[in-house]
This record gives sequence, C-alpha cells and structure tokens, in this order.
Amino acid sequence: MQASPFTPASLLVTGGAGFIGSNFINRFMPLNPGCRLVNLDVLTYAGNLKNLTVVEENPDYRFVRGDIGDAALVASILAEEKIDAVVHFAAESHVDRSITGPEIFVRTNVLGTQTLLEESRKHWQSGAVADFRYYQISTDEVYGSLGETGFFTEETPLAANSPYSASKAGADLLVRAYHETFGMPTLISRCSNNYGPFHFPEKLIPLLIANIIAEKPLPVYGDGSNVRDWLHVQDHSAAIERILKQAAPGSVYNIGGNNEWKNIDIVHLVCDLLDSKLGREAGNNRRLITFVKDRPGHDKRYAIDASKLKTDLDWSPAYTFETGIAETIDWYLTNQTWVAEVTSGSYRDYYQQQYGGAA
Repeated sequence: MQASPFTPASLLVTGGAGFIGSNFINRFMPLNPGCRLVNLDVLTYAGNLKNLTVVEENPDYRFVRGDIGDAALVASILAEEKIDAVVHFAAESHVDRSITGPEIFVRTNVLGTQTLLEESRKHWQSGAVADFRYYQISTDEVYGSLGETGFFTEETPLAANSPYSASKAGADLLVRAYHETFGMPTLISRCSNNYGPFHFPEKLIPLLIANIIAEKPLPVYGDGSNVRDWLHVQDHSAAIERILKQAAPGSVYNIGGNNEWKNIDIVHLVCDLLDSKLGREAGNNRRLITFVKDRPGHDKRYAIDASKLKTDLDWSPAYTFETGIAETIDWYLTNQTWVAEVTSGSYRDYYQQQYGGAA
C-alpha cells in the first residue's frame, strides 16, 4: 500500500560499511542532497570504509564506529542527530559461518535488532521528530526452500533452515511485534541474492571472479543444481529508497531480480565471460570447477514474487542478469587493488588512517 510521501531529513544507516549498505549510501546521498546520513558500523571483517570514499567528505555524512547492541550509543545518535528514519542493514550474513558459529548471529541479528528497535521506539514516542520510519532489511532465506515451482510471496510463512536465516526471521518477527504492539511505523523488505560492486569475496560471484583470475579451484556445493534469484545491488538500493519514502507503515515487500539461475550455470557463465575478458582459450576456466560436499541444510531453490512492489510502488529491476554480471566482472577487473586489500586484510588499516585506533 502506498502512503503519503515520507522524506527523511536525518537518516541512521546501520551496517553501512558492508556490501549492500555501502552501495545504498553511495547511491542515496547524491540523490538526496541536504539529508543528514549517519553510518553506524562496528566494522567486522565484512565492513570496509574504502567502499565509501566517494561520500566520506560530504558534510552531511557522519561515520560512527559502534555496535547496534550498545543502547546508550544508539540512543545518543538518535537524539543528537534528530534521526527520523533508521535503515537497518547491520547483520552477520554468511550462512556457512552461521553453521560453524551460530552464537554471534543470534547476538547481532536478534538481540542487536531488539536493542535498535527499543531505542528507536523510545525516540519515536518521545515526539522528538514529526514523523518516523524503522526499516528492517531482511532476506528471502527466512522463507525456507522452494520446490521446482512456485514463488515466495509476502504471505509465505517463515520457515528458516539455517542459523543465519533463523536469526533474520527472529529479527523480522520482532519488527512486526513492535508495529503490532506499539504502533511503531516499521517497514520490512526481503530480497533475493544480491551481486555487484564491493561484494566481499567469500560470496559466490566475487569468489568465482577472484579464483578465476588467480587460476585457483572454483568450489561448487553438491552438483550445483541449487537455484537462486539474483538482484543487482543497485536495483536493491533503488527499491529500498522507494519503499522508505512511499510505503505505508507496517508494510512488508519482497524485492527480486526476476533472474533465476542454477549455481552451476552461474559458474559456467562467469568462467566463459572471463575466458574472453582475460584472453584465455574458450573453456579454459571451466577446468577449475571443483565439486565439494554440500553444506548442511542447503536450501534447494529460492524465487521471489515481487509483484506487490511493482503494483503498489511501481518498482521493477533495471538490470538484466546478463548486463549486470558483465558490469560486475568489469568492476572487479578494474578494481584489483580493492580486491587485493580485502584479500590481504590491509583494508582494515584505512580506519586507523582516517579515524585513529585499530579496526
């Protein structure tokens, strides 16, 4: 449902040094001059301030290193900056890591979200701002797994299968509860797999690119038949802004790219594109493919029905996967210094250079 337009004047973005958060900030700030934006990020391994060099000198931008679970810090930012919208990206997000160490996922994704929600509720109810939005960035993984047909809709029951997705589902339910119990003006969106610039190279597409360039093995779980719907991070960022500004409080929206691909087909496509771009013989990179034991609880298929977002808010993706993946590969080839710094860990020195202290 579309509501009266909401124009934030002072935005708190959590996890803005991560992949999706940084892409959102880099897109949002030039399009919204005069809107104050505070980026709160604890800078885990996945947080990289070098993703944000294009905005760090903007007088409307402020970076705060801190934890969403620090209630006093969150409360002070909300009050001092007169925040009227919170966009919550911050999360532990790697499924494999959640299998080997689930505790941090519960601590950050559930308890951290509850702290952020509670301090946001107090701030909203204080009357410090005329209007307010709390926006939870979630994932289609909370829905579980699909068979060969069908799509996730906003009415699909939550059926998370990994510790990661369970922690995100728990956070979503807390956000719903704050809306139902307190009337807090919340929003939730659930996206399909993102890809694009600044993606940490533990995830499939940037890992493939990095390993192909280095001629290292390309690990593929099981037989590679798992299916994902792929969404360019710039399409996702545009959808988030549309939802933030136009959606009715209490709304939930799915954001999908209409790009279903088997993992093995993604691997083949990236191999073949890089054969051409690196001047290698056709088929050369496919020899690097190495099938490995499937991970526990590996969901078979995700597919998003984003028709509600199209109908309500007139949003649809601008990228086809073929266009987006070619641009993404070109970005990684052009930004090998960024890749090398992330791979070596030296990107963490940038925090000390800019702000002092160790990252």
